[in-house]
Amino acid sequence: MKLQFIRHATLWLEYAGITCLIDPMFSDAGVNPPIVNTANPRRNPLVPLPFPIAEIGQPDVIIVTHLHGDHWDGPAAEALPKTTPILCQPGDEGAFTAAGFTSVTAIQESFTLQGVTLFRTNGQHGTGEIGKLMGKVSGFVFKAENEPTLYLAGDTIWCDDVQQALESHLPDWTVVNAGGAQFEVGDPITMDANDVVSLCRYAPFTKIVAVHMDAINHCHVTRADLRGRLVVEGLLEQVVIPEDGEWVTKFRS
Repeated sequence: MKLQFIRHATLWLEYAGITCLIDPMFSDAGVNPPIVNTANPRRNPLVPLPFPIAEIGQPDVIIVTHLHGDHWDGPAAEALPKTTPILCQPGDEGAFTAAGFTSVTAIQESFTLQGVTLFRTNGQHGTGEIGKLMGKVSGFVFKAENEPTLYLAGDTIWCDDVQQALESHLPDWTVVNAGGAQFEVGDPITMDANDVVSLCRYAPFTKIVAVHMDAINHCHVTRADLRGRLVVEGLLEQVVIPEDGEWVTKFRS
């Protein structure tokens, strides 16, 4: 398995002979307005892609956890070949077919592709009324012979759904969307530093890759913030915090 963090939630995954592009957001820096009802007025994305779109390559499959614009955007829909298979959560299929994609599969519980089995997991994209308004989100667990188990948690806070996925699948690697994304009112809608610490302590068997920071205006926990907190907690060795464009091929010993 090889994993490249591109930017925000966008990942390139090479797994059991299959290449996967996950949650592609290809917008240029500053072309989109700030997320509404947030305290930071900066335009999105805050930073450019680390390399031209053409260098990302053509994946065997695209995986989209949910349809929010920082996980699937117009430039990605325009740039990617319409014949590329897309895997998504139930209810999102229409957005991809409307954009011209011809092979779209919603994963209800699990799906097997060329020896790789994906299990869809649930999540909680915030709390209370804001969590309801944010809608349904999913994560995915990847399993294949002679490969580590990878859990892509998606846009979720630390919650029972995440605990259940960890207990059921015992992943070797867990990718979490940190950053503590938050509106002007309400609690965070993605994991913040407290959530990442909770995950580390709950599942010391999994190595964590923390992404979703320093790219969208309402993500208030920076890489530096998270790294500092993990140092204080004595947990930094369990977590990798990659820079844009960085390959994650191994963890600190």
